[in-house]
Amino acid sequence: MIAALGSATLLGVEGRPVTVEVHVANGLPAFAIVGLPDAACREARDRVRAAFLSSGLAWPMRRVTVNLAPSSMRKAGAGLDLAIAVGLLVATGEIDGPATRDCAFLGELGLDGSLRPVPGVLALVDAAQAPAVVCPAASLAEARLVPGRRVFGARSLLEVLDGLTGRGAWPAPAPREPTGATGASPAAPAPDLAGVRGQRVAKRALEVAATGAHHVLFVGPPGAGKTMLARCLPGLLPPLGGEDALEVARVRSAAGLPLPPPGELGRPPFRAPHHSCSPVALVGGGTTQLRPGELSLASGGVLFLDELGEFPASVLETLRQPLEDGAVLVSRARASTRLPARVLLVAAANPCPCGEGTEPGACRCTPAMRERYARRLSAPFLDRFDLLVRVDRPSPADLLSSGDAEATAAVAARVARARARAAERGVRANAQLSDARLDEVAVLSDDARGLLEARLAGGALSARGLARIRRVARTLADLAGAGDVLDAEHVAVALELRSARDVLLGTRRA
Repeated sequence: MIAALGSATLLGVEGRPVTVEVHVANGLPAFAIVGLPDAACREARDRVRAAFLSSGLAWPMRRVTVNLAPSSMRKAGAGLDLAIAVGLLVATGEIDGPATRDCAFLGELGLDGSLRPVPGVLALVDAAQAPAVVCPAASLAEARLVPGRRVFGARSLLEVLDGLTGRGAWPAPAPREPTGATGASPAAPAPDLAGVRGQRVAKRALEVAATGAHHVLFVGPPGAGKTMLARCLPGLLPPLGGEDALEVARVRSAAGLPLPPPGELGRPPFRAPHHSCSPVALVGGGTTQLRPGELSLASGGVLFLDELGEFPASVLETLRQPLEDGAVLVSRARASTRLPARVLLVAAANPCPCGEGTEPGACRCTPAMRERYARRLSAPFLDRFDLLVRVDRPSPADLLSSGDAEATAAVAARVARARARAAERGVRANAQLSDARLDEVAVLSDDARGLLEARLAGGALSARGLARIRRVARTLADLAGAGDVLDAEHVAVALELRSARDVLLGTRRA
């Protein structure tokens, strides 16, 4: 007898529909899985058999063949276990075929017959080509985030059998814990800008970065407050909308991470990978299973690269194309997938290996050390930053001040008002304005044009840098409530907010 059931497998952050076909025939007892299963998927034959015996179900002493269609697509992970087990019950007559006709099945089976959650349930439920989905009870809250699906949860294979045969009702969903659908703890709140002493220019750059989604690099000695500034940035960003929040949840689910609590689904993510991470860990990929990297986990929010000069140059160069396109296309011999990478990049770097390069007479680095350090940050990579801001140590007066600085909430309100102006142009933020659109909404005055012509003629500005300067100037004008014409002041401030580029590239010539 043959049974065919719906399921899905994960590729990157996307689910791909799979049809699980189970054939039971006379012959020597055997169990074979075909259709390009990986090692974890192939081992389902042992998990399913043990789950049957532990649940008191009769194991067919016949020849069992399982085909995972389409056969040309690689299947990864243990998420097809439940579909194989239910298909076997249908093929042996334990369950009537019509009971599974409109259902898809997802989940890993334990040897005791329990159902365990698998990564990427959000994407798998979305990809399943059936109006109803049966999944592990632990993943029920996550699965219900997908609109237009009836979702049933079960804790064991026997509960699935009872639900399909009508011997018992589907278990009622457990009440959602205050910590979230999958046990994630609430994230710590972002530091408040009111706690940053001094750094007027750097805080202004942070406001501009949050308003226009402009990548920002802080350059300065240790202890100047670069990291604290970067960690304040998520608090300035507006909450994520429905589709964006669902994409963030989909990426976290595919990476096997717990989802945030219900009240924090719209909070922009913040990721800060260590400088020892590999290119695959940063941008995603892999050999046997394509997984999202830190870049995708930060999509919709902030990716913070602390100690930028310590990252290997090969790792940093992998960011150049994703920062432009907002996505990573990972291609392998048998499959390719597109990973989201719509991030706001903020980085912190010392001006030289010893960190004191901006302090007169304090630098202890040799010319060779500075040259080697500078080679890690190529000019094309630095061109991806709209804002390159020098951050000096705050003065004693600033450190001992009473702390009457502007709070995050006040700055975030200005950011929201300026972003509303960008939304009227059809973009989320000004960093997404095309060059053609810039000619319409960022018209240069004669004085502003003269400033840019001088920089271009001197070789201090590239064509990409010119477009980025105009976008930053457009953001500055939005914050000031100005019209479509950019005056010299807006352009001059935008140029000033790239002054640290000369500090970094200057180390190359030292």
